[in-house]
Amino acid sequence: MKARVTAHKDYTVAKIDDRLYGAFLEHLGRAIYSGIYEPGHPTADEKGFRGDVMELVRDLQVPVVRYPGGNFVSAYNWEDGIGPRENRPVRLDLAWHTSEPNEVGIHEFADWCRAAGTSMMLAVNLGSRGLDAARNFLEYCNHPGGSYWSDLRAKNGQREPWNVKLWCLGNEMDGPWQIGHKDANEYGRLAAETAKAMRAYDKSLELVVCGSSNANMPTYPEWERVVLEHTYETVDHVSLHMYFANPEKDTGNYLALNHKLDRYIETIASTINYVKAKKRSKKDVYISFDEWNVWYHSRKQDRAILDGANGWPVAPALLEDIYNFEDVLQVGCIINTFIRRSDVVKIACIAQLVNVIAPIMTEKGGAAWRQTTYYPYYFASIYGRGTALNLLVESPGYDSEHDDNVPYVDISGVHNEEEGTLTFFLVNRNGEEAVDLEVRLQGFTGGMVTDHQMMTNSDLEAVNTAANQQNVIPRRGSGASVTDGLLTVSLPAYSYQMIRIKL
Repeated sequence: MKARVTAHKDYTVAKIDDRLYGAFLEHLGRAIYSGIYEPGHPTADEKGFRGDVMELVRDLQVPVVRYPGGNFVSAYNWEDGIGPRENRPVRLDLAWHTSEPNEVGIHEFADWCRAAGTSMMLAVNLGSRGLDAARNFLEYCNHPGGSYWSDLRAKNGQREPWNVKLWCLGNEMDGPWQIGHKDANEYGRLAAETAKAMRAYDKSLELVVCGSSNANMPTYPEWERVVLEHTYETVDHVSLHMYFANPEKDTGNYLALNHKLDRYIETIASTINYVKAKKRSKKDVYISFDEWNVWYHSRKQDRAILDGANGWPVAPALLEDIYNFEDVLQVGCIINTFIRRSDVVKIACIAQLVNVIAPIMTEKGGAAWRQTTYYPYYFASIYGRGTALNLLVESPGYDSEHDDNVPYVDISGVHNEEEGTLTFFLVNRNGEEAVDLEVRLQGFTGGMVTDHQMMTNSDLEAVNTAANQQNVIPRRGSGASVTDGLLTVSLPAYSYQMIRIKL
């Protein structure tokens, strides 16, 4: 089977915002406690942060981490997480039916972000609270001093402000499951007034308003239209969320889900443009895809805790999907879609970073390891910085529930002019045949393959575990070469590849 791609230096999509490779940490399950924070762990530092996890996160070069939720934020009092730990209250978290000890709050999270080499993306509670709590939280985080909240921050040990620039105005407020759920008009007015108050303090903030929780919501995409008509001039991004599942064990349909993702992005991009035109605005609003991942493996085992059968445990194992090789292909396709739509998707956050539907897993008191999906995320984050190319793809395809003629070859390309490199991320969705691929490199000078990484496995269900951490890992590829401006490579059946070319 053969496929052809044309990559032209001048045919581009957009400069990729580094925050396209962001992540998310919520006070949910073991993401925080025994995830990033575990005092007494053999690798823990003086602040209780796990060093083994920190090393794996640093390797990813995560540009931004969204916090503290998620559903958790919609009934969260940020003040519970400041001051001496012994004085902090234990609260019942209604979102995940657990107890929150508040051992980690904004100070600890800021310290962790600094150590991990990432920046903060904070969410305010617009469910059970509103404008006043949001402006106070902003003042606490960002004001240099001389006011009540900034002086309290200094008293609590942080004299210098954190100067957080990126803020989410609530979470999934379209969802009936959300504490403080609102209809589009109700939320739109609250978000607009909250944004106005926050901008009265600092006009340079970047604000994210809640869009649809998924593309199957009955209010989608009318929700975005109504909310943006209230908030268009006061926000910078609208958030979208999507999780990917394969409960029917149909690999073809599963790996075509990124076509649904692409339509979701296109629909909201069109809605943004409609509101912009209606308002006669010169301002641009972009998409923050601040929750995305594979999520379905753990749903049955979580039911008892979510239904309250176990009372109100602290940091139980929740949403601990164990990812397999098939999920590597899915994550590769998802990230390729974000790269191809980087003209409108400026921020994206894999949900989540540790233990909870995450690329990194830990044992309490024990090991930390990379899940299978760590690798496509790693390759994109490290090597997917630059300008996304608008590729012409000619590939055989197949029909699925989500789209007809889904191409077997899913590919994105990134040109980093400063480094003089060209990087391709490739997935072969054909489980029966290899694809012989030709990529015509037009407008590029020279070219030599300097790195070729491949992930294949005869078992789609193969996973990594604490005892077998190297079961599904990338290996050096072979056979990729550039001759006279033509990249040739064979893509084995069901494979993920990353190819880097020095120009």
